[in-house]
Amino acid sequence: MSFKPAGVPLWTAMEALAATGGQLIGPTDWAVTGISIDTRTIQPGDLFVALQDVRDGHDFVVDAKARGATASLVSRGDCGPEPHLQVTDTLDGLRLLAAAARSRSDAIRVAVTGSVGKTSVKEAIAAVFRAHGPAHWSVKSYNNHWGVPLTLARMPRETQRAVFEMGMNHAGEIRDLSDLVKPHVALITRIAPAHLENLGSIEAIADAKSEIFEGLEQDGVAIYPSDDELAPRLASHIRQSVAAFMLDFGTGKNAAVRILDFETGVEGSRGRVDVLGAQIDFRLAASGAHWAWNAGAIFAACAGAGLDARDVADALADVDAERGRGQAVRVTLPGKGAFTLLDDSYNANPVSMRAAISALGSVAPGPGGRRIAMLGDMFELGPKSAQLHADLVAPLTEAGIDQVYTCGALMRALYDALPDALRAGYSHDAGEGLEQIKTAIREGDVVMLKGSNASGLHKIASVLADGSAFTVTEA
Repeated sequence: MSFKPAGVPLWTAMEALAATGGQLIGPTDWAVTGISIDTRTIQPGDLFVALQDVRDGHDFVVDAKARGATASLVSRGDCGPEPHLQVTDTLDGLRLLAAAARSRSDAIRVAVTGSVGKTSVKEAIAAVFRAHGPAHWSVKSYNNHWGVPLTLARMPRETQRAVFEMGMNHAGEIRDLSDLVKPHVALITRIAPAHLENLGSIEAIADAKSEIFEGLEQDGVAIYPSDDELAPRLASHIRQSVAAFMLDFGTGKNAAVRILDFETGVEGSRGRVDVLGAQIDFRLAASGAHWAWNAGAIFAACAGAGLDARDVADALADVDAERGRGQAVRVTLPGKGAFTLLDDSYNANPVSMRAAISALGSVAPGPGGRRIAMLGDMFELGPKSAQLHADLVAPLTEAGIDQVYTCGALMRALYDALPDALRAGYSHDAGEGLEQIKTAIREGDVVMLKGSNASGLHKIASVLADGSAFTVTEA
């Protein structure tokens, strides 16, 4: 998303033609104020891009026009009402628009990747950028082969700072995205075993994430986590890039951006950070010990983008976790009382799972309440998947969790490894899991949900947050 200057088109027909080298079909005097690939969310004045993926976007050109699209980017001439900008391949056309948007703007571009925290960090950086001028940023998790070019092609020419999230499943994917964005600042948040099934080792994951440094502009800033066990490997990749500056963040005394102090609870977090020698106090509405790590990344990236650390701290004061990424919600139960829901259901890998468990452990239940974890399958972990699930017993015990519900075939390994005192329930799927937990929650409980997207725990979180499905059990 971005600011939208009043009266200034995002693309005119002639600009889009020059960028793509395509052919204008029908009227040639049009201008668009946005770009969309989905007719369900299209806005009047958009350019509809008919991507060919799971479904062929050309089948929806008529619908796009009916919903207010001004024109369509297509690769066929027989797909609906004009005007069209026809190109050989619509994804290539979108990438050409993206490259042109980058070239015509003086915006400072920040690229963010990592196995853990990249969306939360991206959103916080975007909040800081919005507080300091016209800004642009990736919506949701638009971080793949179409999401990044779409975000870049949507960037208004008046943008001053922009932040792009980059994800991957295989080696080479981030290299392609970084080459397109050509960031001035490239950040890796943290390395974790999130794609072992495809990449084979944690070292290969670090190598794939480090591709983000390969697209840096000549005077670029490369940022990496000094506390990560793969930090030396990341630094080696930076030294092979064209980066002019290398910044690290962490808790070590030699870190360029150093977290000096951090406290967290359900009401939010506060800390103190040293940014290149300047010590700054900061507050966050978000909670969880992992936000200390996130804060270091945010201050480092914003320093690379030319912002003063004090201004960054001011803008961060209202930053909270998004829904599904650790957001704390107070839910009223029928009759009386309430419980706290920690919704971290968006995605999961072993490192982010441990962070979520730690966050649950840091929250004190109300009188008579318990710390309850409901954990769903973690996918793409390869041959060590069962062990990585079972290994969560230790952090659960250390965090003082009272009850653990597990959901999904892979989580059976954790359920079987749990001591009897923690083993509250096992379910095969989210529907069964909901039936178990909704009848167990009582006043004062703190309930955390965490799992990979495909585990379906986000569906349970939505129903729990509603509050109407509960039967309160007696203490």
